[in-house]
Amino acid sequence: MTPSVVSVGSLSDALNDLVDRVPGAEFAVVLSPDGLPLGGSRSVDDELAGRLSSVVGGLEAFGLAAARVCVGGALRQVVVQMSRAFLFTATTRNGAILTVLMGGDAEVGDMAYEVALFVGQAERHLPVRLEAASTVRGGDTGADSGPAPTWPVPR
Repeated sequence: MTPSVVSVGSLSDALNDLVDRVPGAEFAVVLSPDGLPLGGSRSVDDELAGRLSSVVGGLEAFGLAAARVCVGGALRQVVVQMSRAFLFTATTRNGAILTVLMGGDAEVGDMAYEVALFVGQAERHLPVRLEAASTVRGGDTGADSGPAPTWPVPR
């Protein structure tokens, strides 16, 4: 079943609702699997979305590499803790990447829950049906595929 197409405005509305629901949340952005900004909450301008695209691309690559090396299964979320903030990224089943920033004094567990909930229901918020560049389906990032690396990994 193909999900219905919704407007970019409704994606922004969904991201604004996410930010408004969790005290301390500052902004939320959704990026395509190849890092293009699809939508953002009210405080995200084009410059911020572009910078986040670069940062999140690196975080996703790091998370996928860690999942492969540690044989930890599919990547679910990457959380970066800073002295005054947390940055959450999570990938939807079709490859879109949700990124949320929240203040350091906010309740991290609430945001982790809301991010997981949003990702689980993301298809109804996305403006287009996305297909990941690879043939991987169903939210699996491929982290479990292939033989387990030996430790230490040869250089």
